[in-house]
Amino acid sequence: MRLMFGLIAVFASVLGGFYAMGGRMAVLWQPVEIVIIIGAGIGGFAIANSPSVLRDTLRAVGAIARGRTTPKNDYLDMIALVYGLLRVAKSKGMSQIETDIDKPAESPLFTQFPNVLRYDRCITFLCDYLRLIALGQDNPHDLESLMAEELDTLGRELNQVPKALQNLADALPALGIVAAVLGVINAMGAISEAPEVLGHMIGGALTGTFLGVLLSYGMVGPIASAARQRRESELNMYFCIKAALCAYLRGSPPQVCAEYARKVLYTDIQPSLAEVEVATTLSSSQAKTRDGRQAA
Repeated sequence: MRLMFGLIAVFASVLGGFYAMGGRMAVLWQPVEIVIIIGAGIGGFAIANSPSVLRDTLRAVGAIARGRTTPKNDYLDMIALVYGLLRVAKSKGMSQIETDIDKPAESPLFTQFPNVLRYDRCITFLCDYLRLIALGQDNPHDLESLMAEELDTLGRELNQVPKALQNLADALPALGIVAAVLGVINAMGAISEAPEVLGHMIGGALTGTFLGVLLSYGMVGPIASAARQRRESELNMYFCIKAALCAYLRGSPPQVCAEYARKVLYTDIQPSLAEVEVATTLSSSQAKTRDGRQAA
């Protein structure tokens, strides 16, 4: 909805302003100029980016169009999940969660939080480092350094789509100039025509520059920014896990680890201390119920 509202606001404001100043809307309808700009932009985008980035771009733009974001409750569920895993590891040993981290989709601990299971790569990140801890890699500095390197790589990977879209936005004004120059060349070939005809052709040529700038700053650029914000919110989930695991390796109790995880989140998505306490208490009670059933 935000994408559609924004695009409608941009084009309505620009076109409405042009009409209000007495402009003739028909002059702006230049299908050939549109084909030149958009076609060249799409072609250049395909040349500059790998197939995986092209596919990821379609998914990212689709998610933006649907208004999908990472809900605050998903971060809360992730904190509660990490708390539950660390609580079992602290009280019963890392060996007690090996089955859970080997098969998260079948784990009673993980299946308490079905929304979190949608973040496949994030779950893999969590399980991989818990597995390393279970194997004896309990040096907090070494593990934190490794996580920082992986997150740096992941950040560059997640930024590929926003960067590609921003490059396209930067190229569109130049492609608009290309379309305008071609239009002027065409107009110069008809220099002997009546001034009215020649003026219409030159006006149509200049529309190319207008369209390139409008598409860049009014459409593709904002979409690139929205994609970047979505990717940053996704990366926050990893920082949340990193903070909790590093705190655990330094000897902090699970509840304190959950607080570390909460503190690295942005203000607008950061759950309150009370919300975390409720979520972790619920996770603990469900774990106790499960243990009681297994003992029976």
